[in-house]
Amino acid sequence: MAVTVVQNATCTFCGCVCDDIELHAEGDRIVKAKNACSLGEAWFLHHTAEYLGLDALVDGRPASLDAAVERAAEILDRADLPLIYGLSNITVEAQREAVFLAELAGGVVDSHTSL
Repeated sequence: MAVTVVQNATCTFCGCVCDDIELHAEGDRIVKAKNACSLGEAWFLHHTAEYLGLDALVDGRPASLDAAVERAAEILDRADLPLIYGLSNITVEAQREAVFLAELAGGVVDSHTSL
């Protein structure tokens, strides 16, 4: 299979917006992400367009989205200092809502870049 190379691709995973990534693709799969950090490389190599997961898990078992939201609300309500974590691969609007949720719950926000 022929390899397609894309020069100067931009990675939006963590928010640094690195724009010097060289992507190598075979068909519709990226097989190499030259110049990407470990987070960007994992994102490019393992990200798929199709949905592959369950809607939600509650206590390790498949659950409806409504049941998962209800359980998350219960956990947040009982928490002393909830941590809202991640947020790197979501829209600005969703990040705004996450910060609002942290404020309502008396929690804190952190991103995976703190690692």
